[in-house]
Amino acid sequence: MAVHKSQRAAAQQYQNAVNNAQGHSFEDYIKSACVLYSQQGRAEIEKTPEPFRVTAKNRKDGTFSGRFTAHAQPDFQGTLDGGRSIVFEAKYTTTDRLKKEAVTEEQAKRLQLHHERGALAGVCAGIQNNFFFVPWPIWDDMKNLYGRKYVTADDLKTFRVKFNGSVLFLDYVAQIGGRWIKGADCSPDRWRNGHV
Repeated sequence: MAVHKSQRAAAQQYQNAVNNAQGHSFEDYIKSACVLYSQQGRAEIEKTPEPFRVTAKNRKDGTFSGRFTAHAQPDFQGTLDGGRSIVFEAKYTTTDRLKKEAVTEEQAKRLQLHHERGALAGVCAGIQNNFFFVPWPIWDDMKNLYGRKYVTADDLKTFRVKFNGSVLFLDYVAQIGGRWIKGADCSPDRWRNGHV
């Protein structure tokens, strides 16, 4: 029985490492889109640094210990051409569903506050090899809109964005016309009523 538990623990540890690596790759795909959007004059968006403090250094091998000093802010923040702020979380899963709880309570609170003040707030989501930009009101109302607290790639097909080696989070593939996200696209009533 101990062997079986250790095998499960090893398998879980391996899966966590794979998920972590793919999550970092996902963020890199988003960062490359940020560079592209900047070059096109469409937006200035950057990865938000994690609030972190070094607590001890090892001079011999260059390693250090540290701790996070505050609750994490949303992953990316910036300004769209025209002056509107954009703030979003990046969430990725190797499974076929992305849980609402992937966005922490603190992150949700921050996204809601930015949304209330007029920012384009949302979640840039990756589900396996599919990528989406979900406006915050849609993500936040997931239970009412989809009947559960997780979404699949099929649920989010309206919000699918282009991928060319970069996750082009401002460029929807279909139904919204394959165009740049506009503020009116973020109203939950538009999606409930099928008006896109």
